[in-house]
Amino acid sequence: MLSFIWSLIVGGVLGAIAGAIVGRNVPGGIVGNIIVGFLGSWVGTALLPTIGPVIGGFAIINSLLGAVICIAVFSFFAGRGR
Repeated sequence: MLSFIWSLIVGGVLGAIAGAIVGRNVPGGIVGNIIVGFLGSWVGTALLPTIGPVIGGFAIINSLLGAVICIAVFSFFAGRGR
């Protein structure tokens, strides 16, 4: 149970950092940050070998790069719909 909570915290922090890097707010607040953190982790580990430390089951560098990619892609498609 504690590892699940730790994963939620790390995912949320990674999503928030990625949103600050891209300069866009993640829709959904804390839940959106957690979702982007988890998606970013999946994308980052699929595209790159493990880089940097692993905290809470997340390879930090991979997850952060993947979350930035997810937010950038989402922002691109959300902007086109307007």
